[in-house]
Amino acid sequence: MRGRARGGRYREGCRLNGKGCRTPSPGYNLPVKRGTLFFSLLILSAVGAGCRRGAAPPQAGIPGPPDSLIPSGPLGAAIQRGRALLMATRDSLPRHVGNALRCASCHLDEGRRATGSLVGVYGRYPSYRPRSGLVETIEYRVNDCFKRSMNGAALDPAGDDMRDIVAYLAFLSWGSAPAPPQANTRLQKWAAFAPDTVAGAALYGATCAKCHGPAGQGTTVAPPLWGSKSYNVGAGMARVRTAAEFIRNNMPFDQPGTLTNQQAIDVAAFVSARPRPDYRGKELDWPNGDPPPDVAYPTAAAQRKAHSAPGRSP
Repeated sequence: MRGRARGGRYREGCRLNGKGCRTPSPGYNLPVKRGTLFFSLLILSAVGAGCRRGAAPPQAGIPGPPDSLIPSGPLGAAIQRGRALLMATRDSLPRHVGNALRCASCHLDEGRRATGSLVGVYGRYPSYRPRSGLVETIEYRVNDCFKRSMNGAALDPAGDDMRDIVAYLAFLSWGSAPAPPQANTRLQKWAAFAPDTVAGAALYGATCAKCHGPAGQGTTVAPPLWGSKSYNVGAGMARVRTAAEFIRNNMPFDQPGTLTNQQAIDVAAFVSARPRPDYRGKELDWPNGDPPPDVAYPTAAAQRKAHSAPGRSP
């Protein structure tokens, strides 16, 4: 394929000219040709029935505004380039992505799929997040994903790449009224389930490996789930309950929603227990000592809080 280097990487990054961007249909790593706006079609390998991206039935989503509302001129070009960066993140921003993932690996359907939806997100920032203990801007939140889910490096918050990504997030939020912050309780249901990694391993081999690879290494149509090319331990998807919610609603790709809650959390626990890159500074997360119960690493604040509890010796 033109522009493709050995080892499955692409030499060409995302660039715009006066015609804007064309966002491709879902695929895994999508090359973006330098100096043009044409996304070359990814020739999907036949890695087993059900791994073809066209096999997935339509899923309930939060549609957001139609593309027909994207204006002409500089704003429209920024929106379309921002979408292109989400669809081909690694190939377009190689200095900022340290693995084989892209934003659309988790934010499916160009960020419009209900689980992992980006529709309305722009209007929820600035927002306080317990993991950082800060009131975060949307730029801070985007960079958190680059450092954790992408296992990479932060973008310049005032640079063109961040501006265009935020422009696309703002576009997805057109028509969505900002709402007051609400308690996030969507993961609480998973407390009722006891994960079984043995059952998860068996289910992974029977259902997930055909697309993600038997060793979680990923394929041409699906991202790696563990190992050096996957998200690091500080990513949200490294949490068992977060992964279970995503798996339950989105996987298998060709039959989403067919797994039970128990099966989803079993697979999530198996995948989360596999080796993956570390995240430097993870012990500083949740500085107020309130980490969720499925966080995979100890935090300094939680340890201090436990040692200072009544009845504990200093």
